[in-house]
Amino acid sequence: MTRPLRSNFPRGSYLWAVRNAQWQALGLDEADCEKPKIAVVNSSSELASCFSHLDTVSVQLKAAIRAAGAIPFEIRTAAPSDFITGAGARGAYMLGARDLITNDIEVAVEGAQLDGMICLTSCDKTVPGQLMAAARLNIPTLMVPCGYQASGEFRGKHVDIEDVFVGAMHAVTGSMPVEELIGMSRQAIRSPGVCSGLGTANSMHMVCEALGMALPGSTPVAANSDKMMADVRAAGARIVQMVLDDLKPRDILTHGAFLNAVRVILSVGGSLNTVKHMQAVAVEGRTGVDVYALFERLGGSTPVLSGVRPIGEQTIEAFEAAGGCRALMKQLEPLLMTDVLTATGSTVAANLADAVVHDPEVIRPIDRPVAPLPAIILLRGNLAPESGLIKTGIVERKQRRYTGPAICFWTTDDAIAGIKDGRIRPGCVVVMRGAGVCGGPAMGGGASRVVFAIDGAGLGDKVAILTDGHLSGLVCKGLVVAEVSPEAAMGGPLALVEDGDAITIDLDTRRLDLEVSPEVMAQRQARWQKPTQRAHGGWLQIYRENVRPLSQGAVLVDAGEAPGA
Repeated sequence: MTRPLRSNFPRGSYLWAVRNAQWQALGLDEADCEKPKIAVVNSSSELASCFSHLDTVSVQLKAAIRAAGAIPFEIRTAAPSDFITGAGARGAYMLGARDLITNDIEVAVEGAQLDGMICLTSCDKTVPGQLMAAARLNIPTLMVPCGYQASGEFRGKHVDIEDVFVGAMHAVTGSMPVEELIGMSRQAIRSPGVCSGLGTANSMHMVCEALGMALPGSTPVAANSDKMMADVRAAGARIVQMVLDDLKPRDILTHGAFLNAVRVILSVGGSLNTVKHMQAVAVEGRTGVDVYALFERLGGSTPVLSGVRPIGEQTIEAFEAAGGCRALMKQLEPLLMTDVLTATGSTVAANLADAVVHDPEVIRPIDRPVAPLPAIILLRGNLAPESGLIKTGIVERKQRRYTGPAICFWTTDDAIAGIKDGRIRPGCVVVMRGAGVCGGPAMGGGASRVVFAIDGAGLGDKVAILTDGHLSGLVCKGLVVAEVSPEAAMGGPLALVEDGDAITIDLDTRRLDLEVSPEVMAQRQARWQKPTQRAHGGWLQIYRENVRPLSQGAVLVDAGEAPGA
């Protein structure tokens, strides 16, 4: 042993005696109880395919940890899936579940004073929830991406969960037969794992690697593949050495690490949700990093090097075969901070030394990008004093400046009714508000449904959409500005917009403005009253009353001194 372990107590003391009594009953002898103790964080669930394979993965991971001379202790957390857990309370459980996972981990790992942890990452909210816990507790931690699902075919064409999501809202507007939607839904998912496109889950898996919190070359990966299982075993051995070396998350989660992760997401037009999730990790780790400012500053100088679905036509399988995140970082190397430390104990430069790009058409070099303009743009203006995010994709837009009259909605149902009854017309700006972290609460997925319904009605390229809600990481349709902040429910400018007001979105100047005089805005602000919110008890009420704004990552606490600091 190279250093004392916090999990060990003086032989014969109260804590030594009662812990040994418990662990002897689990089959551990006294010598085992002196070894490094590793939490295996397993967000397993039979509710969704995203998590259904994790128990099998955990078996191999625990065997690798034991072989490396440590003792694994498997712990469980909440396991939210947007497509399953999003049914209750109009999707309000989704973002709040992320922070619940963080606190689940704190209770189990910090309460037991375990020496390190290794996290089986899967669906959208489990990855940031686990990363946030790593940053908060600051004990040696390694992320293990557990792969994407296989897609299927329907009537001779590729079909995946994104197609089903889009198709469902097309069926709502009558532009797709229900029977076709049913057929697609039965073929879209052919294995365990996360959504197969570059949505939030695969984007966050790549964030783990780009931050240096996952082994290089481990993302993205097909679920249950030989490659994934080899990475799992390698991670089991590596976490034990990280504990012995006392290599902690805050040694890795530096400003340079976040810069690298932002570059990676910009270079593939990844999920907008990575912005708030990375900001939450930065806040929990007390790093002082402003992730929103990094996206704003780096957007114009980061070329798009790969067009993976939904922003392009490349598949995630082709991206993995081309070398995945490691190959992407190799192409981006001149723009990265390559001297930063990673979970390997080496720098990014060392990790990339022998990296190979297997297909430079799928992952392009910097001097031959897929798109000349950024795929993600952060907007500011009098409608978005803090920020608004837009995923422009890789198709160059002829119209870079859009002005139109507002039509405002407070609920998803009202907005969809507005599509059906013709109130939403070409040329307008649809304002979908009350969908933020407090107004939702927890940013339920209603905004995405409105976007897809508008697309299904044939209006996707004829209107613009503004929302203080979030979008599914699979959304890349039309001119849609999401997560406009401050949110309407807290009196942000979006709450003051009235039907008919002119709104301008300018992608070149990166502005989002309401064409109303400051005097009129001040009058509206003076008479504004906070809207009556839907009643929620239990966890949702706790979340609403304690959540911080998006600029702070929508974390629950004010980043006081963390337990593991």
